[in-house]
Amino acid sequence: MPLGLIDLPWWGYIVVALAFTHITIASVTIYLHRHQAHRALDLHPIPSHFFRFWLWLTTGMITKEWAAIHRKHHAKCETPEDPHSPQVLGIKKVFFEGAELYKAARKQTETMEKYGHGAPDDWLERNIYAKHSGTGIVLMLLADVLLFGPLGLTIWAVQMMWIPITAAGIINGIGHYWGYRNFACEDASTNVFPWGILIGGEELHNNHHAYGTSAKLSNKWYEFDIGWMYIRIMEMLGIAKVKKMAPKVRFNSGKAICDFDTLQAIITHRYDVMTKYTRSVKSIYAEEISRIKTNMPDLNDLATMKTIKHWLHLDASELQDQEKAKLSEILSKSQALATVYAMRQELVALWARSTASKEQLVQQLQDWCQRAESSNIDSLQQFSRKLRCYA
Repeated sequence: MPLGLIDLPWWGYIVVALAFTHITIASVTIYLHRHQAHRALDLHPIPSHFFRFWLWLTTGMITKEWAAIHRKHHAKCETPEDPHSPQVLGIKKVFFEGAELYKAARKQTETMEKYGHGAPDDWLERNIYAKHSGTGIVLMLLADVLLFGPLGLTIWAVQMMWIPITAAGIINGIGHYWGYRNFACEDASTNVFPWGILIGGEELHNNHHAYGTSAKLSNKWYEFDIGWMYIRIMEMLGIAKVKKMAPKVRFNSGKAICDFDTLQAIITHRYDVMTKYTRSVKSIYAEEISRIKTNMPDLNDLATMKTIKHWLHLDASELQDQEKAKLSEILSKSQALATVYAMRQELVALWARSTASKEQLVQQLQDWCQRAESSNIDSLQQFSRKLRCYA
C-alpha cells in the first residue's frame, strides 16, 4: 500500500528527484541569470512567474538578492570584493561554503542598492516571496511528503542540496579554478564541461564571462547548452524573446590595411584575439624559457617554469614588484621573449581605457602590425596577418 498519494518503483523516485532539481536549475539559469541579472532575454509573464514561484518553493532565493550578488561578481571578479572568488578565498572555502558566502553577501545593503536594480517589485514579491522566503521551502517539504510518503523527505533533501552544490560550489568554485578556456578573459573563469546539461548550461562559465550578456552560453561547435535549447523552444512558442547574443567572429581574408572597422572588431572580440595570441606564441615561450634556464638554475623547477609562463600571459599591472623584477631578469636573457611579451602588453592597451582618438588607435594598431610583421618571429608575423582580417 502506498505511503503517499503517488506510488512509484524505486527508480521512479530517482527520476522525480532529478526532474525536480532540473527544473530548479533551469529556473536559475533562464530566469535569475540570463533574464534578470544580464537582461539577455525577455520572458512572458507566464514562465517568469512560474520560475519565480518554483524558486520560492525550492530555494527561498530572492530575485533581487541573487541578481545583485551575481552582478557584483562580474564587476569585482577575482578581487577581494568578489562575493565568491576561489582565487581570493580558496577553492575549499567556495566549494564547501558557497551557500554561506551567498547569505553573507545578501546582507550587504550597499550591494543590494547598487546592483539590485530592475528586479521584480510587485505585490507578490513584497508580500510573499521576499517577506516569507522560507515558507515556500516548508510547503515544498509538505508537498513532497504528501505525494511520495517518507521517500519525499529524501527527494526534498536532494532539492535543498542541489543549488548549494551545483551553483554555489561547482560553478562559483570549480568554474573559476579548473577546466578549459575558450577565451583569455581577465578573470580565471573556466568551462567545467563542454556539455551543459546537469547545471543547465552554466558549465560553460568561461564563455559566459567572455560575453556576459549573451543568452546563449555555448560557443564552439562541440559545446551544448541545454538552457539555450529551452530558451529557443520558448521563443518559438512566443513566450520568450532573445535580446542579446555573443557576436560571431568574422574575417575578411583580403584585407591588408587596418581601419576603424578592424579596430572595432578587435575590441569586440578582444578575448578571442588574446586567446589566439596566447596560442600562437606558446611555442616561443616554451623554447625560449627552455633555452635560458641553462643559465638560470632556479628555473629548472617545473612549478617555477609554470609560474613564469603564467606571468607572461598576464598584464604587467597584475604582477607584484618581486614578480616584475624576476620577469624582467628573464626577459633580458631573450630578445624574442621580450618582444613577444612587450607586443602583448601593447595589444591589450588598444582596448584599455585611453584618451586616444579612434584615428590614433587605428594608427597604433597599424603600427603594431607592421612591427610584428618585421619582427622575424614567424608566429608573431602569422598572428599579425590574421589580426588584420578581423571584420
